[in-house]
Amino acid sequence: MSLAAHLEELGRPLVEEQLRHPTVAGIAQGNLDEAVFRSWLEQDYLYLHDYVRVFSRLAWQAPDAHLGDLVDLAYSTFHDEMELHRSLSAEFGADLDGAKMGPACAAYTSFLLDGAAVYSEGLAALYPCMWGYSTLGQRLAENPPAEPRYRRWVDTYADPGFAELTARIAQMIDESGADPRTAERLFLEGMRHELAFWDVPL
Repeated sequence: MSLAAHLEELGRPLVEEQLRHPTVAGIAQGNLDEAVFRSWLEQDYLYLHDYVRVFSRLAWQAPDAHLGDLVDLAYSTFHDEMELHRSLSAEFGADLDGAKMGPACAAYTSFLLDGAAVYSEGLAALYPCMWGYSTLGQRLAENPPAEPRYRRWVDTYADPGFAELTARIAQMIDESGADPRTAERLFLEGMRHELAFWDVPL
């Protein structure tokens, strides 16, 4: 089993825990309180700014074979994923420009930026976000919400193109020479940050 596949096996119980979280369950059912999703949008928009910085910091260290992928990931996050947030913000009345980071968001982005100081460790630290959202999207798309705004969110992360980006990160992890124990520790810590992120500030 490859290292990335091993990390995914470790992460599956934490994905199940996310699926049971009231915020994720509300998205799945299409009845999540709009104030909760508005807060999540604001927090995730702030998170994505630093996520782009993580990709950029890793790109600076990357071997030639990985450089283009990391630049592409930074670009797609900044332009495509953040555009989803901007379009949804108008429908939910989110204040993306005036939002302030809550504790969970600040802790998570600090963890990722610190992890990106070492190439192989940064890849393991960020994998919970890519793999976790791809997995959540695919699971939620099996019985998608009727509410069109939440359906659009699910469709974004269930998209096969997003799964392809996730698979490329998995390949990069396997090629990075990461220490397995260190990768496990960082991956599981990242998964715990993912779970905590759903407890949005109100």
